[in-house]
Amino acid sequence: MKTSKIIAAAAISLLAAIGAQAETYEGVHAPVSANSRAEVHSQAVVAAHADNPYAEAVSSRVISTPVGLVARGAVRNDAVAAAHGPNPYADGYDQGVTTVSVGAVDRAAVRAQANAAARGQQLPL
Repeated sequence: MKTSKIIAAAAISLLAAIGAQAETYEGVHAPVSANSRAEVHSQAVVAAHADNPYAEAVSSRVISTPVGLVARGAVRNDAVAAAHGPNPYADGYDQGVTTVSVGAVDRAAVRAQANAAARGQQLPL
């Protein structure tokens, strides 16, 4: 008897759940507008000729040429001087002038070892 009551309760709760999820269709609602067709048409024409606020780079417009406080020739001369000057981003920029150091190894000995290595001869260690 207990099992039949549980099955009946499950069936009733299943029917209640299905009925609670039902939805009614009310159809398409009629559009409500306070504007006349002519007003809507004139607003559409204005919107069609306006800039698209969602376009790419809409805020990057061409601006007028800025008026500089420095003469064009002076700016060019400064640019040429900077281009011919030292590179401040180069390695060892502020190290000063490098000096050529004299090596402790004889140049002829280094050349002989290089020739021997190029010919596949074993170098003395």
